[in-house]
Amino acid sequence: MPASQITLDGRSLTIGEVVRIAREPATRTGLDPAARDDLIASRRLVEQAIASGQTIYGINTGFGKLANVRIAPDKLDRLQVNLIRSHAAGVGTPLPAGVVRAIMLLRANVLLRPTSGVRPELVEALTAMLNRGIVPLVPEQGSVGASGDLAPLSHIALALMGEGEVLGDTGPAPAARALGDAGLQPFHFALKEGLAFINGTQAQTALLALLVHDAEVLWRTSVGAAAMALEALRGTPAPLDSRIHQARPHPGQLEAAAMMRQLLADSEIRESHREGDPRVQDAYSLRCAPQVFGAVADAIRFARETVTVELNASTDNPLVFPGGDVISGGNFHGQPVAQALDFLATALTTLQAIAERRVERLVNPDLSQGLPAFLTADPGLSSGYMMVQISAASLVAESRTLAMPASIGSIPTDANQEDFVPMGMAAAYKAQRILANAQRVIAAELLCASQGLEFLAPLRPGRGVEALYRRLRGLVPRVAPLDADRPPAPDLERLARAVAAGELDPGAEW
Repeated sequence: MPASQITLDGRSLTIGEVVRIAREPATRTGLDPAARDDLIASRRLVEQAIASGQTIYGINTGFGKLANVRIAPDKLDRLQVNLIRSHAAGVGTPLPAGVVRAIMLLRANVLLRPTSGVRPELVEALTAMLNRGIVPLVPEQGSVGASGDLAPLSHIALALMGEGEVLGDTGPAPAARALGDAGLQPFHFALKEGLAFINGTQAQTALLALLVHDAEVLWRTSVGAAAMALEALRGTPAPLDSRIHQARPHPGQLEAAAMMRQLLADSEIRESHREGDPRVQDAYSLRCAPQVFGAVADAIRFARETVTVELNASTDNPLVFPGGDVISGGNFHGQPVAQALDFLATALTTLQAIAERRVERLVNPDLSQGLPAFLTADPGLSSGYMMVQISAASLVAESRTLAMPASIGSIPTDANQEDFVPMGMAAAYKAQRILANAQRVIAAELLCASQGLEFLAPLRPGRGVEALYRRLRGLVPRVAPLDADRPPAPDLERLARAVAAGELDPGAEW
C-alpha cells in the first residue's frame, strides 16, 4: 500500500495530521505549489531589502543583546551558521522520535508561510529529511520558550547541516553519515534562514498537539471508567438527567452527562436497586462526575483551540510582509502555548484525582455498597486490590506537585534582553508526565470497576458499559471471584497501554 501524504501550505495543518506524522512514519510530506511560489516572492523581498542597504535585525545584525552590532555583507551566511552552532545547547534525555518528527513537520509548515522569507529549498530539505526517516537527536531540556524553542530547533538545524547527531537504530549516529546514506546533501543556510529556522514555538507546540489528542482520548475513556464504577457501586444515574445539565449548560458538562447516559442505558443493575435504596444521594465523585468531567473537557477544548491557531501561525522573526516591509516582533514568544499546557496539566490532574476517589470507593468495604473488601472473595487471607488504590494515590500526589504552572516562572535570559520568558518546554514535560499518570489511574479505575461488576453477575450493566467491559476482558482475563492474590502490576500496565492507545475509548462504540 503506498504511503499517505500530507501536503503543507502553511495555512491548514491539523492536529490529526501532526499525530499521523509523529506516529505513522510511513506518512510522507509534500509542499503545495502555490505556497512555494509565494515563498519565492517573499524571499525576493528579503534580498531586495538587504541589497538596498537596510539594517534588519538578525539578517545583517547580531542577535539578542548583540542586535546593535552590524555584520559585514560577506559574512551574512556565516552569521546564520554560527547562530545554529552556538544555540545547539540542549541537554538531557533525547526527545522521542515521534515528537521530533512532529516538530520537523510544524517547522516546515511555518517556514512555508510567506512571512518567513526563506528559500523554498530550506523547507524542501527539511521535508526530505523527514520523508527519508532521518530524525535528529534533540535533547529535551534547554529551552525557555521565548525567542522560540531555540535549543531544540537548533539541534534539528544542525543535523540538516550535516553536523550533530541523529537517532539511529542502535543509538546516536553522525548526521552527516545519515544524510549520505539517504542520498541527501547537507543544507547550506543563507542570510535570514538560520534565525528563521530556530525562532519559533514548534517544540512546545508539537508536544501540545500530541497532548491534546491524547487528552481527548483519555477524557472519553475516563467517562467510560466512571460509568463502569457507578454501575459497580450501584449508584443512581438520576443526577445525569438532561434537565439538570441544561440548567447549567457548559459544553463539556452537557457532553459528559449525555455520554454517561448512553453508557448506562438499559442497565439491569440499575433496575435491581431502583426501589428500596435507602441512599438519597451518591458521593460527589459519582454524583458530580459530569460537572468535573465537563470542566476538564472545556480546558482541553481551550488547549485545542490554542494549538490549532499555533500550528499555522508565523512565529519566526523578523517577518516579511507584502510591499517589502521586514519587521522584527515577538511572535516567537510561547506564552499562549505554555499557558495552554499548564491548563491541560491542571485539568488532567483533576481527571485522575476524582478517578482515584472512585477507586477508593470500589475497594473500601465501608463505601462500596456491599462489595467485598478490596474486591477479593477472601479478604484477610487475600489483600486483593488494596495496593491498586495506593498506587493510584501516589500517582495523583505526584501529579499535584507537577501541576504547579511553569508559565508563571520566568527567569530573564540573554543579558536581560529576554526579560520575560514562558518556560513552555518545562510546562510540556510536566504535562506529559501528568498525562502518563492519569492514564495509569484510569487503568486502575477500570481494573477495579470491572472486578466490581463480577460480584454483581448475572446482572448486566448498561449497554455501553458492557461493551467496554468486554473489550477490557480481552486484555485482562476475567478473575471471578478474585480469591487468590496475584501481582496487579502487569494488568495495570497492560490496561494503561490500552488506555493510551485508545483501545478502551468508549467513543468507538457510537
